[in-house]
Amino acid sequence: MATCCSSSLLVLPNFRSNSNQKSSFKVRAQISGDNKKTTPIEHANNNGSVPVTKTVQNQKGSNKENGKLKSQKKFVSDEIELLWDDGYGSKSVKDYFDAAKEILKSDGGPPRWFSPVDCGRPVEDAPTLLFLPGLDGTGMGLVPHHKALGKAFHVWCLHIPVHDRTPFDGLVKVVEDVLKQEQATRPNKPIYLVGDSFGGCLALAVAARNRSLDLVLILVNPATSFEKSPLQPLLPILEMVPEDLHFTVPYVLSFIMGDPIKMATLGIDNQLPASIKMEELRQRLTKTMLPLLSDLGEIIPRETLLWKLKLLRSGAAYANSRIHAVQAEVLVLASGKDMMLPSQEEAKRLHGILKNCKVRCFKDNGHTLLLEDSISLLTVIKGTCKYRRSWRYDFVSDFLPPSKGELDYALNETLGLLRTAVSSVFLSTMEDGRIVKGLAGVPGEGPVLLVGYHMLMGLELGPMSEAFIKEKNILFRGMAHPILYTEMDSEKNFDYADWIKVFGAYPVTATNLFKLLSSKSHVLLYPGGAREALHYRGEQYKLFWPDQQEFVRMAARFGATIVPFGTVGEDDIAELVLDYNDLMKIPVLNDYISEVVGDPGRFKLRDESSGEVANQQLYLPGLIPKIPGRFYYLFGKPIETKGRPELVKDKVEANRVYLEAKAEVEKNIAYLLKKREEDPYRNILDRLNYGLTHTANDVPSFEP
Repeated sequence: MATCCSSSLLVLPNFRSNSNQKSSFKVRAQISGDNKKTTPIEHANNNGSVPVTKTVQNQKGSNKENGKLKSQKKFVSDEIELLWDDGYGSKSVKDYFDAAKEILKSDGGPPRWFSPVDCGRPVEDAPTLLFLPGLDGTGMGLVPHHKALGKAFHVWCLHIPVHDRTPFDGLVKVVEDVLKQEQATRPNKPIYLVGDSFGGCLALAVAARNRSLDLVLILVNPATSFEKSPLQPLLPILEMVPEDLHFTVPYVLSFIMGDPIKMATLGIDNQLPASIKMEELRQRLTKTMLPLLSDLGEIIPRETLLWKLKLLRSGAAYANSRIHAVQAEVLVLASGKDMMLPSQEEAKRLHGILKNCKVRCFKDNGHTLLLEDSISLLTVIKGTCKYRRSWRYDFVSDFLPPSKGELDYALNETLGLLRTAVSSVFLSTMEDGRIVKGLAGVPGEGPVLLVGYHMLMGLELGPMSEAFIKEKNILFRGMAHPILYTEMDSEKNFDYADWIKVFGAYPVTATNLFKLLSSKSHVLLYPGGAREALHYRGEQYKLFWPDQQEFVRMAARFGATIVPFGTVGEDDIAELVLDYNDLMKIPVLNDYISEVVGDPGRFKLRDESSGEVANQQLYLPGLIPKIPGRFYYLFGKPIETKGRPELVKDKVEANRVYLEAKAEVEKNIAYLLKKREEDPYRNILDRLNYGLTHTANDVPSFEP
């Protein structure tokens, strides 16, 4: 169900407070063009969601909502709880077809905008997202993503009626009308344009003509490469197909436009046994997908299809002729199995042309990426740091907590093998010095600063984050190396580096640490940084901390509790055989590493540090896997800084606390190295044998 209006995006709320009745609201539509008039549109059920609030601007430029002065910018994490339901996977391709047929029932008139009801109410100060559809023109291409996007954006979708023949420049004008009104109403907000296929051409054309606007373009398999499309030889044939045989065209195009298996898989629980998943997939393919293909003939009749193909050709030419004028942020999502367009090749081309462009490739998906089983569009936006509510992205206030679906996907698809292999053991220290199983000794109330040993390649991060989320319902925010925020690859997949951003990683800066501690967050800091995580042979479990105590003084400023921790286990899963010094002796690898890392001063984190800790060469170590052992974590006794203001200015006293924290980390590591020898299930083979004879999920370990 959706609410409709024109490009004015004017919404007139009409609530019913009776909880036993379905809320609804009436919408006024204003037709774009010379013959403008106001027409009422039918009521749309709201299903309990809150309609979009009208925002106005007062004479002094401060924002007001419903006549009340807005508060200062809030943290998104204050409005969205950890592990919220983003709804991704609850809607399938069948829901898309149902929605498309529903909106076509009363079709007619010029292009217009609608806001999907199941998007609900977004967070405060949410930006506007405009969806520009592909060839179907229904505007329903975001159906699987409505609930998730509706939390972060005011979502509006463009609907182009079946029999509408507005030329490409006319559609550009329709979108520009909205942009101008949004800019006038909320001048300090970015506007997002999500362009799917043909909509990508439209988004680029609009951006090229409106260079002064703060736009973020998300182009999903953009059709700017239409002239290279495999469809080109088929176009003359399509024009010759008689009307009475047009029903066969959707079946032919279905295997070109999208991946039927990926489309049918959307919404199937990945946790189901393989046999049940295969049966569900078979049922969907034979009893759902095939019958639905006949509906394509209603969504895109013969004459409409021919018109849309001509529109697509003119739109691609229009966008390409102006593409060098685009100044907007751009994120290109390209499918590896797109049979309709050479999308990955086009993504590479756009990455080279556009000034501010990122690319993410989805190698197993077809042209209809947004309707196929993959990753939520909001997840991709978050992982590429493209979500912002003002002129720049704030890693603290704009951070969207991970959803339950994102956690499940990350644990099963990204960390699944590591989680199973290492079967992590967590211990913590109570205030009286007792060591207990679990994380009971870690304070639940922030601000808390976790400082510890950075295991080889940061392998400890995933299991540690999972434990904090599941046991304490806490998402700690970890500092990450700046190289993770650089974009040099035009064929990059959505990978681990993106997922750690989804789960709260942020660039290591004093400003970010200040903001997080001031917001009473749990913050993860590795004083040893990359030097520790990419250590050399024979350096495992050695700390490379700088001779500085800044984090102690920062913690004291906000009365944060410092929790030192140690981790061991890297030597139980792999042996480091080639370190940086070894790799630099190999000519080909020497050149490659130098090219990837680039200027050694480019990512310098500590301008004043010296010695080993300042020696932070980045490289991919050569490892030989072992039969997996186990990861062990021990969180030491918390160090309180609250009520100790002298730590902020007294460097001597701050240094004493610093050395105390460092000594605690070393003590924790020594404790774990000794106690793990007592673990009867340290080896994975022993743990597998235990699993065969016990029903409990948690494999026991040594007694602390």
